[in-house]
Amino acid sequence: MPGFVPPTVHHRQSFDFMIVGAGFAGAVLAERLASQAGKRVLICDRRPHIAGNAYDHFDDSGVLVHRYGPHIFHTNSQRVVDYLSQFTEWRPYEHRVLAEVDGQLLPMPISRATVNELYGLDLKDDAACAAYFASIAETVEQVRTSEDIVVSRVGRDLYNKFIRGYTRKQWGLDPSQLDASVCARIAPRVNDDRRYFTDSFQAMPKYGFTRLFERMLAHPNIKILLNTDYREVMGLIPFDRMVYTGPIDEFFDLRYGKLPYRSLEFRFETHAREWSQPVAVVNYPNNHPYTRSTEFKHLTGQEHPKTSVVYEYPQDDGDPYYPVPRPENADLYRRYRELAETTPDVFFAGRLATYKYYDMHQVVAQALSVFENIVATPIGVPAPELVSVTR
Repeated sequence: MPGFVPPTVHHRQSFDFMIVGAGFAGAVLAERLASQAGKRVLICDRRPHIAGNAYDHFDDSGVLVHRYGPHIFHTNSQRVVDYLSQFTEWRPYEHRVLAEVDGQLLPMPISRATVNELYGLDLKDDAACAAYFASIAETVEQVRTSEDIVVSRVGRDLYNKFIRGYTRKQWGLDPSQLDASVCARIAPRVNDDRRYFTDSFQAMPKYGFTRLFERMLAHPNIKILLNTDYREVMGLIPFDRMVYTGPIDEFFDLRYGKLPYRSLEFRFETHAREWSQPVAVVNYPNNHPYTRSTEFKHLTGQEHPKTSVVYEYPQDDGDPYYPVPRPENADLYRRYRELAETTPDVFFAGRLATYKYYDMHQVVAQALSVFENIVATPIGVPAPELVSVTR
């Protein structure tokens, strides 16, 4: 692997930066620091591979799969597209999701096409659908929770059929216990657009995410230690400053308690047929123990006589994937954030370090902004702020 450093790296070799984590946040910052600032960078990652949760590989049958569930790239940021295009070509791909409801596979997000097919309606245009949603929506005086935001938009029946069961499985909490932001991410539509995302740029790395990361990290100033907890080498390899992309509570040894995260178990199946399902992702907002299934060939465009599918089983234990958006968790995170903002020579970036449910393009955008903070911050001075991004 380009830039790999064996664990026997000489203890007198020093670096300008140690970067904890080889996912998007860590890799983007390593590349920028090496190529634009001429810094010597050491990346440490506990896993045996680069690319973080975006890691993809060929399984035993030769099918390209995403090890940690589907990663679909989409963005409205030309800056992010231009940056990543240095390291990959793109294959156009527009994501589509179906939900198994009442024995049918129906388009998600909820749209005019969804309600027409579900209820046998004939809503002919956007105005008719908007009027229909208004007729079934519930009045909510103040939208606080995910239940509030859905029933205030599309009413109770669609909420129960498409949202409540899925959300309860995904988060282990009822939508009435979750911040409105969880279910606000994908809003219902009055049109017939069956795409899951509406961003101006929707595509997949032509040769996969891992290849993109390999090219990003190929700079001679970047060295990589895999299967390595950064704390194991802290006293062995000198460095001046750190970029940390792991869980922020772990960095501070859980001083105020553990921040809650939701995890997943992935169960893969390979079938001796060309296709298994009509679209890449099928949601199961019902009694199945899994939340969704993903067939990877839809995402990758790979031609292969077999196909591989992964089923996702949410759980509390395991690798931290999703920060749990509840007010008490936000309060706990703020206490850790205050510590981070007074810690000199450490910069925090990424979903886990900033306790935000970011998509890939948002992590890239955040990392590019953190790089600007780093070059503007003298050694020995805390970062001016932890960088947040919006859609």
